[in-house]
Amino acid sequence: MLSEVIATRYVTPLREGGSLPGIVEADDLGTYVMKFTGAGQGRKTLVAEVVCGRLAQRLGLRVPRLVQMQLDPVIGLGEPDQEVQELLKASGGLNLGMDYLPGSIGFDPLAYQVDPAEAGRVVWFDALINNVDRSWRNPNMLVWHGDLWLIDHGATMIWHHNWPTAQSAAAKPYNASDHVLAPVGPDIAAAAAALAPLVTRELLEEVVADVPDEWLVDEPGFDSTDALRRAYVDVLLPRAATIHERITMEAEVKVRTGPPGWLADRLDPRPRKMKSDSE
Repeated sequence: MLSEVIATRYVTPLREGGSLPGIVEADDLGTYVMKFTGAGQGRKTLVAEVVCGRLAQRLGLRVPRLVQMQLDPVIGLGEPDQEVQELLKASGGLNLGMDYLPGSIGFDPLAYQVDPAEAGRVVWFDALINNVDRSWRNPNMLVWHGDLWLIDHGATMIWHHNWPTAQSAAAKPYNASDHVLAPVGPDIAAAAAALAPLVTRELLEEVVADVPDEWLVDEPGFDSTDALRRAYVDVLLPRAATIHERITMEAEVKVRTGPPGWLADRLDPRPRKMKSDSE
């Protein structure tokens, strides 16, 4: 079960995300990135963050620690931004917090090298959860203390927006051609061999148990939160066993084994012979 903290101060909004998350301090003296139930994407975004974030952690991938965060909208009374005030008013009660990683920087494939083994694990995991939001346009990864961290899993498991078609949607291939790590040449086979056996029914049941009941209630087609949790397990479990067979990459994706030429020239300390005018 996720630990619970109480938000004590709203610090600032993070306008990079469409759901307008914010940096918030809590009663445990921690600082968190908070995602709100009152955001336009709704509570299913928070469900996806918990399921995918906890699953990634259990598989050995780096994801900031998740907490349940109680919010009293009164802490936003001094916020000058009307949009933020309205978001806080609409989000009283239980929200989601993620450890804030101070000093982290956004992942840049030209500046940070990822080996094919680690890239394979990330791509395989993204295929499992059908993450459509890890492209070169928006990597949703951070580099912190020299390590790669995965963030923002709200736009995953798109099948949970239409449960009657969930099984057929989950069976579709995952096109990784646009994935930010595709040029690295991710070792998908090795990742599947290492990670797929870890995704057991027991593991998935433990992961979905971390989702608060109040984010699962009143889902059409389910008579209880337990039934809805089983639906998540029943989709993810068979997908984990075979998704590596349905990961596709277009032929034109080129494997990058080092920095681009212009950057390599700048990084290479060796003097280069200058061409003469006669050459």
